[in-house]
Amino acid sequence: MSNKILNVLLVEDDKTECANFEKCIKMRDDIKLIAATDSDIEALELIKKTLPDAIILDIELHNGTGNANSLNLIETLQKMKFTKKPKIVVNTVVSSNTIYDYLHDKGVDLIVYKKQPNYSVENILNTLVLLSGYSEDKSFTGNIVVEDTKENQEKISSMINDELNLIGIGLHLQGRKYLHDAIYYLITNEDSSEKVSAVQYLISKYKRASSTISRDMQNAILHAWRCSSIEDLETYYTARINYETGVPTPTEFIYYYADKIKKLLR
Repeated sequence: MSNKILNVLLVEDDKTECANFEKCIKMRDDIKLIAATDSDIEALELIKKTLPDAIILDIELHNGTGNANSLNLIETLQKMKFTKKPKIVVNTVVSSNTIYDYLHDKGVDLIVYKKQPNYSVENILNTLVLLSGYSEDKSFTGNIVVEDTKENQEKISSMINDELNLIGIGLHLQGRKYLHDAIYYLITNEDSSEKVSAVQYLISKYKRASSTISRDMQNAILHAWRCSSIEDLETYYTARINYETGVPTPTEFIYYYADKIKKLLR
């Protein structure tokens, strides 16, 4: 994974939340806060000027100096031409499935609900570094020739199933099929010009709300971390896990296994 420092733009109108991000980032050597603003209008100018690696964005900016929400900014970002598209994390108190589906459709990489029990600024930053690291790591993003044959499809699917079995995510768990399909999608659709997010792909395939799919995936992961031996987990899942939660998020989980299986395919 790249040792490059991640340049982050923060768009947030809550002063306490801004202070928390600033304090946490100052304690890290892998992230730099290049600017913070409470205005979506100013944010667009900063994005054009600084070309950040990542954007942490509150979609409600009622106390800011720009518009009351940042949806127009997200629309604009989707249309902009980047040499490297910044990762976008929406950090919000909104819990609407309609809004979440819209955001995923517009290319948002991660949505974090501020009122969830395990919410923390550090967890957001850790996940952001993880996601950015995969896009920077050429061993992950390098071209992989995966022939579109039934044999290769079955091979990839079997490898995913083997990995899930090793850590105790059994077929009886509802979230298993979502985890399997999300990992498979990331492996086989990396170079597609029409690629959508893994969650958006699952929404389209299963016709279920993003919150339901995310919850089922998280529950399957929680089952593994509660029921499987610590030796198995440490052997087969070697990515860093946030110490506050003790378990990976669905996004961390599926990207880890997509990376792992791609390396095995080489």
